[in-house]
Amino acid sequence: MVLCVVVLHPQHLVCKDRLIMLICRRWLAFSLKGQCRSLSLSASRRIIMPAWVIDKYGDNNVLRFSKNVFLPIIHFPNEVIIKVHAAALNPIDISMRGGYGITTLALKRDFLDLSEKGKEFPLILGRDVSGEIMECGLAVNLFKPGDQVWAAIPPWKQGSLAEFVVVSANEVAHKPRSLEHVEAASIPYVAETAWSAIVNTGGLNKDNSAKKRQLTATTPMDSHESTSLGTSSNPCAPRLRAPIETNLLSLEALSVLILGGSGGVGTIAIQMLKAWGAHVTVTCSYDAKSLVRDLGADDVVDYTAEPPEKQLQSLPKFDLILDNIGGETEKWAPSLLKPWSGAKFVTLVTPFLNNADRLGAVDGMLQSGATLGCKMIKIRAVVEKVFTFAEVPKAFEKVEQGHARGKTVVTVAKHL
Repeated sequence: MVLCVVVLHPQHLVCKDRLIMLICRRWLAFSLKGQCRSLSLSASRRIIMPAWVIDKYGDNNVLRFSKNVFLPIIHFPNEVIIKVHAAALNPIDISMRGGYGITTLALKRDFLDLSEKGKEFPLILGRDVSGEIMECGLAVNLFKPGDQVWAAIPPWKQGSLAEFVVVSANEVAHKPRSLEHVEAASIPYVAETAWSAIVNTGGLNKDNSAKKRQLTATTPMDSHESTSLGTSSNPCAPRLRAPIETNLLSLEALSVLILGGSGGVGTIAIQMLKAWGAHVTVTCSYDAKSLVRDLGADDVVDYTAEPPEKQLQSLPKFDLILDNIGGETEKWAPSLLKPWSGAKFVTLVTPFLNNADRLGAVDGMLQSGATLGCKMIKIRAVVEKVFTFAEVPKAFEKVEQGHARGKTVVTVAKHL
């Protein structure tokens, strides 16, 4: 019998259960070697990693770099560990840094809500990741160590601003070979959000965005022909030729308005809708007009020139409005929808998590309509600015300023 003695550093005592679990997992992987497919242990020779974390909610000052964050471990057989090459920030990271969704996300992490308050700390932010599979759970069949992948990480899980992150295999897809990690990291979360808003909630897809309408065309009679409805007794008299009805297939593209179209979700939504044949109108500032035009927008409204609601009133009504801004737009935008046609207004600035924080999870759900889940078409990655891993606070400041022209990406692996 071999006696294994583990000496815990004082700072690890509070997390000794996690350390023991990690040691047990490594022992199990070693003992199963040769009996099951081998597990990659290249990332498992140590138990800590560098990461950006927060220990409380607040402004940018709560961000802290640490070299002593515990390495993520596989808890379920369908999980994988990814070595992060690039991560991207989204507005939800700014909101979560400030405590957005505390109640709902805590309930998702622990459904019975038995966890002590603040157990999510240290919390790692970042919802987008592009990187390399390092280790797979025993039930993972579609991936293997070394695979290049991308993923959108659910907000209740630890994020991608770290050397490694663990996710479920069903949240991961193989990264397109045509995209570098920086480009790939800019797409998953906003693409998933755009797909959910446009397809799941808005009801649009590649088959109905260029809506087909059946028209009947009538060919008139010749002017010299008789207009008598009776049958003439003269066999040589011209007979009435009935009007000829012809069925024509007319293509009428659905009209979509994107409020705030130059950000991450907007740039993806434009490309999806244009690929499906929809007519797309976008609001943005003057300096973003060329960007959204290049992505395919048909009409562009510069909200800095004059109030956008005034400019949009002169355009035809819309079948779908996708609102990335919220606030005052929710008061006037619905009036731009086509009446009595099933047109929809979809906002991505939902009060759901705020209501849940204020009222509790159940009452919050009853008072809100959530609109936010990767099915992809050929999409151009729009990256506005790239930061190094040491510049994460600056990346947060960039996203917090708003007026995005694409995504903000952080490179991770090559700086560690």
